[in-house]
Amino acid sequence: QVQLVESGGGSVQAGDSLRLSCAPAGRPFSTYAMGWFRQAPGREREQVATITVRGNTEYADSVKGRFTVSRGSAQSTVYLQMNRLKPKDTAVYYCAARLDPCDSYKYYGQGTQGTGSS
Repeated sequence: QVQLVESGGGSVQAGDSLRLSCAPAGRPFSTYAMGWFRQAPGREREQVATITVRGNTEYADSVKGRFTVSRGSAQSTVYLQMNRLKPKDTAVYYCAARLDPCDSYKYYGQGTQGTGSS
């Protein structure tokens, strides 16, 4: 069973940084890609950053140059370094796993709140 647990969320001042972590609740598992999504109040969930097993990354335009996604030594561990946070970055951030290149992001964690206060 694939279960993911996020940590590292919190409330900081605009311009500050947060680092989110995601790891499996149980044993590590193989993945094709890991990613971070977020959902702000009243808005749909959006893709923030993803990274494949080969290290290829993609970012939403709104976070390019400020956020960095990286993987841990285990394929099922991923991090999101968020710098120069803005109030509009305030959302619940979810870690997600994509097990196969022909599959979508089916497995999500419970989420962690990230807030950039003005």
